[in-house]
Amino acid sequence: MSCSGEVVENDQENLIQIKPAIAAQLKKAKYGVADHSTVELCHWTKKSFKHEGSCYKHQFYGILTHRCMEFSPAGMYCENRCVYCWRPMEFYDAMKMEPEQVAEPEQILRKLMGERKKLIDGFYGDSRNDNQRLDESLLPTHYAISLSGEPTMYPKLPELIKYLKSLEATKSIFLVTNGQEPDMIQKLQDEDALPTQLYLSTNAADYESFIKINKPKYDDSWERWNRTLDMLKDLDTRTVLRITLIRNYNDQKEMIPAFANMFRKASPHFIEIKSYMHIGRSTNRLEHENMLEMPEVKKFSEEIAKQSKIFSIMDESLVSRISILQNNERFIDRYISAYANTN
Repeated sequence: MSCSGEVVENDQENLIQIKPAIAAQLKKAKYGVADHSTVELCHWTKKSFKHEGSCYKHQFYGILTHRCMEFSPAGMYCENRCVYCWRPMEFYDAMKMEPEQVAEPEQILRKLMGERKKLIDGFYGDSRNDNQRLDESLLPTHYAISLSGEPTMYPKLPELIKYLKSLEATKSIFLVTNGQEPDMIQKLQDEDALPTQLYLSTNAADYESFIKINKPKYDDSWERWNRTLDMLKDLDTRTVLRITLIRNYNDQKEMIPAFANMFRKASPHFIEIKSYMHIGRSTNRLEHENMLEMPEVKKFSEEIAKQSKIFSIMDESLVSRISILQNNERFIDRYISAYANTN
């Protein structure tokens, strides 16, 4: 199989592989790589080892930061080229993962856990890190299927989520999607394989902004995304719309009514409204000035809540420049069960 130079075929196992030169660059950037999958220790995981803070997911939902494994089964595959993406999307090229040429879920997890252990092992030599937390981190209780690429492109995603659920230590699974594969979301629902919480990236309330910000590859990308949006209120899981605010792209006051109307229609359980952060490879496409200050994020969020009529501000994280809104008509406990009020 030829995948436009982005991936090469493993002759022995007939599995898609990230091209060696690209894998080397990813490893230099502290990613773990296995076949077509990637894993990483995020900024907050590393800080949590030193008791220097936790990810906002801990504050908002009770997720233990040091026991969170962030990974993607489709490390170099995505249908969009979002202007704000700080992941290595310049390496993305192929647009399809054939079922017969992808690794099995158990194989992906086994290899990525090994890669993740290598990344964690390097922290034991620093006396500032809590060795007990490092030990605990080796057995994740939470899985964030996001990282690089678009995970819903992995054709065996239902089997992957079911496998994660079967692991004794697993407490929760978050899945982040760009909404370009609504058929996969429906498949997750039909096969009882939905994650604990499903995130839909929601950065535009109109077609023009959607194209400008997401730079999609599919001609029917707006229709695909709206199909996913329309499914949220009927999915049997917790749902979140995640908005990345970018100055001069989607933060204008006149855009708020359209956003509010969209949120009211979709009726997710939560809405996360976050400023774009000028980090990683996004710095090649956007400027530092494109970031919003926290008071601006807060003001935008308050106006969204007011105009939506069904959402209210639940919490905020100053350091991450994010506000979270909660749906008062579909109220659920913010904390993931078994994690409520944990430290």
